[in-house]
Amino acid sequence: MTQAEKRTFLIQKLIDEQHRYRDLQIPVDETGQKTLLRSLMNVRPPLPIEDDFLTVQDAYLQEETARKGVTDIADLPPVEPGIYLWRGDITTLRCGAIVNAANSGMTGCYAPCHGCIDNAIHTYAGVQLRLACAEMMKKQRHEEPTGQAKLTPAYNLPCEYVLHTVGPIIYGRVTQSDREMLASCYRSCLELAQRSGIGSVAFCCISTGEFHFPNEEAAKIAVDTVRQYRRNTEVVFNVFKDFDYEIYRELLG
Repeated sequence: MTQAEKRTFLIQKLIDEQHRYRDLQIPVDETGQKTLLRSLMNVRPPLPIEDDFLTVQDAYLQEETARKGVTDIADLPPVEPGIYLWRGDITTLRCGAIVNAANSGMTGCYAPCHGCIDNAIHTYAGVQLRLACAEMMKKQRHEEPTGQAKLTPAYNLPCEYVLHTVGPIIYGRVTQSDREMLASCYRSCLELAQRSGIGSVAFCCISTGEFHFPNEEAAKIAVDTVRQYRRNTEVVFNVFKDFDYEIYRELLG
């Protein structure tokens, strides 16, 4: 199957799965099809699905990531021993684990094609990730507390694992508790990675963006905490915006 054929197959499977989508028409253009496929994946509840869907989905997502271009941590120049600064799409980074800035429900972002990292990671990992997170939360029987970390496979991402952590949401001024919780996110991810034998971790900018933690202060907490707790773990500070890149470049010298 070509990528276009795989995409059409996946869209039709997702439409057939939900009776309410029966009148949806599959766009003829590639952009429209990609938007519809991502939207259907984003809103799909964490349920099992047939093996034929997973086989085609996995091949499709891996090819899409390959076309975007995969970056290996081994090819990045360190800014200091064991620490890297990289601007790019975290879903294309090959390393031990990437960090997902999750919400307390832990099953991903359900807003179609939303621009948050949680949405991107769940999209390109595949529908297996939401199901794995839901099963984990069912056993836990309560929402995920701020500042902790959970580990799942990465499925179709080029990294091996995803570390999920819930950062503080800022309402008004940043409090000392907010600062401590953000530091706990970085520390918890590093400690879980170390216990799990994961040699490298790529951190996104936790709690900035949708959670409104000021970028400069969040970056300083991130760098200080990583320097204190990383031990032998290699750490990538992943940024997407030029603004964040300049902040981290200055902090890291």
